[in-house]
Amino acid sequence: MTTTTMPTPFPRAGDERQLVFTSSQAARYLGVSLATIRRWTDAGHIACYRTPGGQRRFSKDQLDGFIVSLQRDDSTHTTPKAA
Repeated sequence: MTTTTMPTPFPRAGDERQLVFTSSQAARYLGVSLATIRRWTDAGHIACYRTPGGQRRFSKDQLDGFIVSLQRDDSTHTTPKAA
């Protein structure tokens, strides 16, 4: 008897080919907690879409855009050096 392994619907976070992330995968990708991902999406900081069952899904482009926006915000909030 042979056993067939079914492919998983979502590759592991960190796979460059991955286009869609679950909330947990997005949290790992961004290095934050699942609760933080939920708060950020509820506050509108990160865009996501919902499955028919109400689960959040994130595109890699959305997450990468969020990272870029954080880096851009950090560069505009630098403090001048004291003379």
